[in-house]
Amino acid sequence: MMAITDPYACSIDKICQCLKTDIDNGLTTDQVLARRQLYGQNILQKQQPKSLFQILVHQFWDPIILLLLLAGIAALLFEEVLQSVAILVVILLTALIGFAMEWQAMKSMNALRKLSQHKSTVIRNGNSLVIPASELVPGDVINLEAGDVVPADGRITSGANLGVKEAALTGESGQIDKSEKTLSADTNLMNQVNMVFSGTVVSRGSAKVIVTTTGDRTEIGKISQLVSGATASQTPLDKKLGRLSRHLIILTIFLATVIVFVGFANGRDLWLMVETGIALAVAAVPEGLPIVATIALARGMLRLAKDRVIIKKLEAVEALGEIAAIFTDKTGTLTENKMSVDAVQVDGMDIQNWKLEKATNFKDHPVFQHLLTVGLLCHGAKLDEQGLPTDPLEAALFKMAEDLDFRLDQHLSADGLHLQIPFDAESRFMTTIHKWSSRFLVSVKGAVESVIPICRDQMTQDGRSLRIQPQSWFKAADDMASRGLRTLALAYKETDHPDDVKKVTQNLILLGIVGFLDPPREDVKDAIDTYHRAGVKVIMVTGDHPETARKIAEVTGILPPDHSASHVLTGPELPLEDDVPSDLKKRILATRVFARVLPIQKLQLVEIFQQNNYVVGMTGDGVNDAPALKKADVGIAMGVRGTEAAKEVADVILRDDQFTSIELALHQGRTIFDNIRKFVVYLMSSNLAEIISVALAFLSNLPLPLLPLQILFLNLVTDIFPALAVGLSVGEKDLMSDPPRPSDEGILTASHWAQILIYGLSISMGVIAATFYANHYLEFSAMEVNNIGFLTLVLAQLLNVFNLPSAKHSPLNNEITRNKWIWGATILSIAIVGIAYWIPVTSRVLSLVNLGADHLLIVAMFSFASLFIAQFIKHTVHLLHQRGSARTNEIYSDW
Repeated sequence: MMAITDPYACSIDKICQCLKTDIDNGLTTDQVLARRQLYGQNILQKQQPKSLFQILVHQFWDPIILLLLLAGIAALLFEEVLQSVAILVVILLTALIGFAMEWQAMKSMNALRKLSQHKSTVIRNGNSLVIPASELVPGDVINLEAGDVVPADGRITSGANLGVKEAALTGESGQIDKSEKTLSADTNLMNQVNMVFSGTVVSRGSAKVIVTTTGDRTEIGKISQLVSGATASQTPLDKKLGRLSRHLIILTIFLATVIVFVGFANGRDLWLMVETGIALAVAAVPEGLPIVATIALARGMLRLAKDRVIIKKLEAVEALGEIAAIFTDKTGTLTENKMSVDAVQVDGMDIQNWKLEKATNFKDHPVFQHLLTVGLLCHGAKLDEQGLPTDPLEAALFKMAEDLDFRLDQHLSADGLHLQIPFDAESRFMTTIHKWSSRFLVSVKGAVESVIPICRDQMTQDGRSLRIQPQSWFKAADDMASRGLRTLALAYKETDHPDDVKKVTQNLILLGIVGFLDPPREDVKDAIDTYHRAGVKVIMVTGDHPETARKIAEVTGILPPDHSASHVLTGPELPLEDDVPSDLKKRILATRVFARVLPIQKLQLVEIFQQNNYVVGMTGDGVNDAPALKKADVGIAMGVRGTEAAKEVADVILRDDQFTSIELALHQGRTIFDNIRKFVVYLMSSNLAEIISVALAFLSNLPLPLLPLQILFLNLVTDIFPALAVGLSVGEKDLMSDPPRPSDEGILTASHWAQILIYGLSISMGVIAATFYANHYLEFSAMEVNNIGFLTLVLAQLLNVFNLPSAKHSPLNNEITRNKWIWGATILSIAIVGIAYWIPVTSRVLSLVNLGADHLLIVAMFSFASLFIAQFIKHTVHLLHQRGSARTNEIYSDW
């Protein structure tokens, strides 16, 4: 096989010869295997994923680990060998746990990437196959259609009205018309109209292409290599967590420093105070937050993938919980997308509520026969296993003809397709031209308001042509649309000049209008009611007739029963300019149905809502939806009928095209973010309790309830496992009854900071009370007092997880108590502490002594007391919130 340096300047025969391929049969299996060995996969080289060794080494560059290393070195300088070894063990355990969590997060993300691979239609061994685009090799013959993302660079061998948008490569947003003609060798990249390039989007027509280059050798691959060293940006959630961690590090180092000086001033041992200060600084910072958050996100995304929803980008999860408006198409999303003919109107024939016995009487009607002929000829190229078009409207026309036993060869003889002009979102009709005896037959079908203006005449029931009466036809279409029917007009003409594309669709003869019934999905109304309760506006944006859209919106609950006409706007009423008058903008924001909307207007609507502080979700399936999907805060593509272009730019893919699946995504998005908030509150309130407990012990001259190594051990036991378990909660059922979260709201609000303070103080009260009681009333030894304080803090922190549910829910039956992982994490943490007591080495390192049943009873009593105190305060402030002032509502809104 010879390499081709300028395929655009080579004839198709020469390309086939050089690449040893066949236009009709493609490559053989042996050729594919050999070329894959030579060229590798058709993927762009990205930053290599970290190896397991790199992940492990990365753990030791964490600021917390470096702080521990300094503590270990300081212990050696003070000749505290045992403490130094213990700190080393803590470092290794911390690094291993961080390694395990990061590895798990990486595995989860790799699993998600595999779910969203692109597909391509390729010809191999004479058969048409659908394969992952990554498996393409030079010499493969592929078929492209409108909506496809071009998977590799290739030479066009044949095409039908092919248009490609090459913004991904050239930056130019316009559509490039393509052809198969050979070009000169000095043609620059932007003028190579006989080539298609990887990453660009087919916006119109279809083509057969020979793949010339793949992977990094493509034009987009060459550009990609220039930026391969760029650092991947963090998600907004990562940035918020990182910013929070940095602030906490500064705060805790300050507090630890104060504690060191206060303790030393009160006569405590200097090394003990330094060691305690370092341990508190380490323990107080929830350094595992980003990794735990990533695992929670990835696990939630995998759970959604099992429920037919693929989330491609981590940041989309955060935005899902903030969505305040969802723009949705009508056909196939709100409706079944199972079309059936319900009405037919031609001259002298008007059938409503279509039934076969009604139509049989009109089977020989001349206009009806012409209408059936155009309906069978004017369709896309794709047919299913039953020989029906894959487009539901076209399939309904075929089914009508089949029911009437109408066949083309019984009436007219077609000599083959000469030209097909696919449906275009701006013209709103499609055209086919067939050789018909000595002339050519032009068949057109499309939107009523687009087809009728290009018709000069209409066919009468006796087969003659009379000047068209547009208003009567528009009224007939409106009547059908008001019943929720989708309407199509069909027209034709004969011509001797089939290649003049502009003229062939002028002065047509109208045949009639067909109304199609596409019933709403049964479960859509309940889903829309759920969105409304969640404070999410559902807005229909469709290309259909306004009356059809209105009827479906009424049935599904998008429009209230008493709605006014102002709730429906049409494309012609929307301005195309950027500067929208304020009164029209207000009307747009109040509108729930937009009909006859152009793709550019979808983009404009998204921008208008975003400018007014709405977080926008946008559903779409076509190539023309791609700009709006990309612009929306969360682009939602249909997985079944969606084009590759739509899936490429979308953040979320619905594998079943079900509108109700969006509800799952919204609920999961809210749940994941709510879980992240919960384990941030849990970690910070628990860590705050450690700082307060040690500080109060210093100030009251009590034995320390926590020693340095106990603090580090506690950080390993009570931080990680419960936090991971909280991240696996499935969320409360009433989560969709709350309004969407403001997009500028941080991880923690004033309400969450209040919770952290209250829960931290409650734990500290239990610990200090237990320490005081054991020291002053029971007069235990200093080590016994320390152990009671330590175990009280362990159990109180584990019980702290039960403070996290809202006061709206029962303290005994909520998402935490129903979470089996919480119970497992609690038992595991207690077991680890028990094992530490039983192993002589660890008990010595942690300064643990044998405790009797009376000691453990004190621990249990004061630990549960801290939980009861927190619960009492929480439910009290919840009552205050229900009765309180605006400021009180702000602070206690999440309790």
